[in-house]
Amino acid sequence: MTAPGQPLVRETGDPPEPGPAEVRVRVAGCGVCHTDLGFLYGGVRTKHELPLALGHEIAGIVEAAGAGAEEWLGREVVVPAVLPCGECDLCRSGHECACRAQLMPGNDFHGGFASHLVVPARWLVPAGDLPDGLQLADVAVLADAVTTPYQAMVRAETGAGDHAVLIGAGGIGGFGVQIAAALGARIIAVDIDDARLERAAAHGACATVNTRGLEAREARQAVQAACREAGFPSHGLKVFEMSGTPAGQELAWSLLTFAGTVAIVGFCLDKVPVRLSNLMAFDARAFGNWGCRPQLYAPALDLIRSGRVRVTPFVRRFPMAEINQVLTDVRHHRIPERPVLVP
Repeated sequence: MTAPGQPLVRETGDPPEPGPAEVRVRVAGCGVCHTDLGFLYGGVRTKHELPLALGHEIAGIVEAAGAGAEEWLGREVVVPAVLPCGECDLCRSGHECACRAQLMPGNDFHGGFASHLVVPARWLVPAGDLPDGLQLADVAVLADAVTTPYQAMVRAETGAGDHAVLIGAGGIGGFGVQIAAALGARIIAVDIDDARLERAAAHGACATVNTRGLEAREARQAVQAACREAGFPSHGLKVFEMSGTPAGQELAWSLLTFAGTVAIVGFCLDKVPVRLSNLMAFDARAFGNWGCRPQLYAPALDLIRSGRVRVTPFVRRFPMAEINQVLTDVRHHRIPERPVLVP
């Protein structure tokens, strides 16, 4: 990326050399996230000055290692999208995703829209022993699209007997539906796209609701009707907002109920009016979720290895050379799967 709103430019050069406690990863695949679109089109500034290689959903093979990181040579890995320092008070208290010294590939340093990148070795995730038919490039989405909803589900204490609504069944939401079902919850998926909802129904959703064209009150009533029809109780509902839209966030808040939970996982810059007193009146809770602690990557990957969360129906590989067309298509919602760019 050389400038906001401009096509990405291919640059060539020698692969970077890792320093102490660093490795060089040969990229097998890098997922395309709406965060990348935010940097390129949405006015969100990167922390590293331009030009910068974007991309934070990265899987690859370690082909060079600095001093102290030699054990990683030749191993298949996933690079976490959030790399905390591991030493500050926030990290030591279990709040690694709030670490003020955290690094993000494709934001703080050159990311995975490249053939190679250098990253700290500390938080690398071993990604070998994948099921037959699943390529290393495909599990690049573990770095965000899988682990972000996984952490949200864990923080909401989602488990057997729970009832949940997930708003936005696209990039992260499609995996969120599967994760909730794998953890034992019954979940209703909400979206404005029939294809996404059909895929959600085939991968764990007990019901779906299409809110396209509905006003806010109508959308709330449609979801509440689906909850009643599915036999959900009128309390304890866990609502996960993953669309990153004002309408989705407004709907999520309107579904808050007694002893309920609202988790905001999608991001938008718009202001959404809510009545905060509902938290008090319903003895409910709300939280936001940014990324995923590196410690939770292994159990999330285990869900993929066991087949309880399927990746291949939700991703689509493209040559890295087609990156500008892919970004344009994602921006205009022309690719239903999570694109993974392969160098």
